[in-house]
Amino acid sequence: MAVFVLGYMGGEKLQLLTPIFCILPAVFLLTAKKYKTAIGYILIYSASFLAFVFWGDKTSGIINFLLLGICGILARFLPCMMMGAYMISTTTVSEFTAAMQRMHLSDKIIIPLSVMFRFFPTVIDEFVSINAAMKMRDIRIGGRNFSKMFEYRIVPLMTLG
Repeated sequence: MAVFVLGYMGGEKLQLLTPIFCILPAVFLLTAKKYKTAIGYILIYSASFLAFVFWGDKTSGIINFLLLGICGILARFLPCMMMGAYMISTTTVSEFTAAMQRMHLSDKIIIPLSVMFRFFPTVIDEFVSINAAMKMRDIRIGGRNFSKMFEYRIVPLMTLG
C-alpha cells in the first residue's frame, strides 16, 4: 500500500489503485468496529483532499505552498498510518511474528519489528495515564504551570525508550 500511495508507483495505468488503497483503511477499521478512528480518518482525509482540489488552483504563493504541503502530507501518509493503526490494534505480537516467520523473513527483521509492534501501544497507554494524572493534579496547557506540564509529560515518555 505504501508503495502506491506514498510513491504513486505504477504510472497512469495503475493510478486508479491509489484511491482504492486510500479507502481500504476506512473499510478495515469499520469492519474491526473502530468507528471513532474510521470516522476521524474519513473526515481528515476527505477535508485535506477536498481542500487541495478546490483551493489548489485558486491560491498562490505561500498559501499555496502551505496548502500543498499539509494536504499532500495528509493525503499520502495518513492512509499508511491508519493501516498501521489497524494492524497494531487487531493483531497480537505472536500472530505478527508467526506471519513473518511463515513469510520466511530473517529474525534480524522479525525481532525489531516485533519490539516496535509492542512499543507503540505501550507509549499510547502511558500517554493516556500521564494525561489522567495531570488532570488529577490540575496541570493544564495554559497558565503558569507550563514547565511542570512539560516535565510531567516528557520525562515519563523519555524513560520508555
